[in-house]
Amino acid sequence: MLKVPEHQVAGHKAKDGVMGPLVDDTGRFYKPLQNDDRGSRELSFYSSLSSHSHPSIPLPFFPAFHGTKVVEASDGSGPHPHLVLEDLLRGYAKPSVMDVKIGSRTWHLGDSEDYIAKCLAKDRESSTIPLAFRISGVKDALSAWEPPRKSLQSLSADGALFILRKFVSSNASDPDCAFASEVYAAVLERLLELKAWFEVQTLYHFYSCSLLLLYDKGDGKRKVLVKLVDFAHVVPGNGAIDHNFLGGLSSFIKFLKDILAQPTIHQ
Repeated sequence: MLKVPEHQVAGHKAKDGVMGPLVDDTGRFYKPLQNDDRGSRELSFYSSLSSHSHPSIPLPFFPAFHGTKVVEASDGSGPHPHLVLEDLLRGYAKPSVMDVKIGSRTWHLGDSEDYIAKCLAKDRESSTIPLAFRISGVKDALSAWEPPRKSLQSLSADGALFILRKFVSSNASDPDCAFASEVYAAVLERLLELKAWFEVQTLYHFYSCSLLLLYDKGDGKRKVLVKLVDFAHVVPGNGAIDHNFLGGLSSFIKFLKDILAQPTIHQ
């Protein structure tokens, strides 16, 4: 039986007549396939990953792809094709989830003028340009902390540090960074691996792509997970380094290093 994901933090949610993703009980995540170039682009990207045509691609950073399937859309519009992906949150008792859109530019030159203008306006009004990343959403299942998405869009550097500290704290009212050394050390290790790949890879340019950070706040192991998600705007790299993503990733890494160096906030 398909149901709405409980811990979705970004993207269109399947409620109030909106078409959004669904999950089943077997660990599959159903993402509606968009009916334009974005849908064909994302399907093409996942298909290229599953073909293993490029051995250098670090596959563990990407959700497992299980093809496409036509299922009833969440908005009641009838059967609709969906990408069938790995449900990354399956098996987490009390997940803390964060979606971070990477890069100082969320559009590419192949987009329409109207779309570029729309993205550029949003990039200028948000933290995308000054920080080279934007926190799109965050949720803590243990404390039910879930700041409004709009409040996250235009964070200053200090505001982003506050959210990042709160994400690894034991309570929502007083950020203590109790889990910073355990969680962010593991995240940083993974991100440095990813950065090493982006420093040499010229296959793709990842516009408007996100990092998904996930760990378990329940008892037991934290099960820290770092994945790349959202590939509707991936385009061929044509032999050039993806400096937009690499720059955003480097900026985000610096923020995490600063927190690990000084986890507590001095008044």
